[in-house]
Amino acid sequence: MEISNAWRPLRTWIPILILPLMLLVRFIPDLVPNGPSSIWMASAFGPFLIGLLVILWWLIASRARWFERVIGVLGLVAAVVIEQALCHESMRGALLIVMTIPMAIAGFGVGCVLFGQKLTLQRTWLALGLALLAAGYSALLRTDGVWGNFAFGFDWRWNPTSEQKAISEIRQSENLSTKESRDAQEVLEDLRAAPWPGFRGPRGDSRQTGLRFSDDWSALPPKEIWRKRVGPGWSSFAVGADRLFTQEQREENEVVACYDAQTGEPIWSFETPSRFFESLGGLGPRGTPTLSDGSIYALGAEGILVRLNAVDGTLVWKVDLKEVSGRTEPPMWGFSCSPCVDSGTVIVHAGGKADKGVIALNCDDGQVAWTAPAGEMSYSSVQPIKILDRDYLCLLSNLGAHLWDPATGKSVYEYAFVHQGYRALQAQVIDNNKLMIPAGMGTGTRLIEFTSGTNGLEAKELWTSRDMKPDFNDLLIHEGNIYGFDNAIFACIGLEDGKRKWKGGRYEKGQAFLLADSGLILVVSEKGELVLLRATPERHEELGKISALSDKTWNHPVVVENRLYLRNAQEAVCYELAVE
Repeated sequence: MEISNAWRPLRTWIPILILPLMLLVRFIPDLVPNGPSSIWMASAFGPFLIGLLVILWWLIASRARWFERVIGVLGLVAAVVIEQALCHESMRGALLIVMTIPMAIAGFGVGCVLFGQKLTLQRTWLALGLALLAAGYSALLRTDGVWGNFAFGFDWRWNPTSEQKAISEIRQSENLSTKESRDAQEVLEDLRAAPWPGFRGPRGDSRQTGLRFSDDWSALPPKEIWRKRVGPGWSSFAVGADRLFTQEQREENEVVACYDAQTGEPIWSFETPSRFFESLGGLGPRGTPTLSDGSIYALGAEGILVRLNAVDGTLVWKVDLKEVSGRTEPPMWGFSCSPCVDSGTVIVHAGGKADKGVIALNCDDGQVAWTAPAGEMSYSSVQPIKILDRDYLCLLSNLGAHLWDPATGKSVYEYAFVHQGYRALQAQVIDNNKLMIPAGMGTGTRLIEFTSGTNGLEAKELWTSRDMKPDFNDLLIHEGNIYGFDNAIFACIGLEDGKRKWKGGRYEKGQAFLLADSGLILVVSEKGELVLLRATPERHEELGKISALSDKTWNHPVVVENRLYLRNAQEAVCYELAVE
C-alpha cells in the first residue's frame, strides 16, 4: 500500500473509468437479450464485484493519506450498517449485495471524483456523505422482486402494499359471503369431474377444445364478469364444480383459497403458518393446487404439502417436505412444484440429496411411498405422460428429462440434456413417441424420439433449436408448429425441424394459452395485457389487445368453457369470451 505523508489530489481517472462499468453490467440482460439464464448473475452481482475495484483503488492507488483510507472504508461499512438497520425487510438479503453496497460504493466514488482536489480530510467526509445518501435511498424503498428482465420492482415503503389491500377486501368479502347452498355430495361429484384439475389443465398443455371463439375483438371484446383482489403468489387456478382453487400469501400465512367461479366471492380458505420471500422471485407460494377425487393437494413455497377436503377446506393431512427430503432450507426460489396425483400417490419435486429429488406420498395418509433422484435443481412439476402407449411420470431438471414408473418410482429412462441454470418448464408428448424438452434461456428447445429397444426405451435427438429459448414461459403446440416465448419475444418454430417461422410481439415474460378449435392464442403479457393472436406459421398476426391486469403477471391463464380466468400477485379477473 502506498503511504502518503502529505496531502495530494486524488488520482481520479481510475474511478472515472470504473464507475460507468458498474452501470453497464447492470443492463447486461438488455444488451444480451438471448443470453443464458445465468446472465442474471452478471447483472445482479457485477456492480458489486466491479465496486470492489473502487475499494482497491481507494486503498492502493488513490493517493489518499493512510488514515483517510481507513476512515473511508470504515465509513462505508457504517453507511451500509445504518441502511440495513433502517431499511424495509424486503431490501435485506440479496439486495444488500445487489443494490445497497454497490450504491454506497458508487456514491463514495462519485464523491472522490467531485471533491478529490481538496487537500484536507473534508474530501473523505464529503464522499462518505454521498455514500450514506446513496445507501440511504434503499432505506426508502421496498421491493416485490424482479421482472423478467431482472429489473427490480420498487415502491416507496410507506405506500400500502397490494397484499394489505387484498387482505382488507378479502375479509370484507368473507364477512358478506353466503355459505355453499348446494348439497355437499353434489359438490363432491362435480369436483370429481373437474374440467381443469390443475396446472396447465387435464393434459398439461394449456389447451382448450370443444368451442370456437370469435376472433373479432373490435365487435365482440372480452366481457369482464368480475374482478377481485387476491394475495401475492404465482399460482394459477384449478377449476371444478364452479369453484376456483389457488394459493396466495396473507400476512404470516400461506393460504389455499377457494373462490366462486361465477362471482369471485370467497367460499373457504385454509391457512398454513409460512411466509416465503426471496428478493428476486418475490413473495408467496409458487405452485398451483391440484384437484383429484374431491381433494385439493397444494405445496407451499417453504415445502408444506397439504391434502384438503375440496368441499369445505378441512385438513386431511400435512407433510413438511424439508423433513422428508433432508433439506434444511427451501430451494433458492422456493418449492415451486405443482403436485401430481397418479396411481394413488401425490408426487412432488423436493430437491433432496441422494435419492430424494422426487418424493411420492400415499394419497390416503401422506406417508412416503417411494423416492427417486432427480438432479440438483428443478422448478418444474412432475407430470404424467404416455410414450408408446405406456404411462410414465416425467420431470425436467437441470440434468435433462427423467422418466419413472408411476406405480413403483423405478427409473425407466434418463435423458441427458444439461442446462446451466434454473429449469421451470414442462415437457410435452407429440404423436405418442416424441418428447419436446424446453431447456431455458441460452440453451433452447429439443425434440427427441423414443423407440422400443431390447433393454426398454431408446431415444434419439431429432433437433435442437436455439430459435425457441423460453425462460419460465411454457410452450404451445398446434398443427405442426410450436408457439411461445423466445426469451421476451413471442415466436413460432416448425415442429418438423425446429426452424423459425416468425418472431414478433414484445410481451416480455408472459404466458400463453391455446384455443385449439379456433386456431387462436391468448397471450398474457408480463405487464398484464391480454392479447389475441392467430395461431399461424405464416406471420405474427395480432388480432386484439386489452388491458386485463395491472402490474407484473407471470401466472398461467385458464379457460373453462367460455370463461377466461386470470390472476397475478395483486388481483384476479374473469372474462367471458365471445363464442361463434
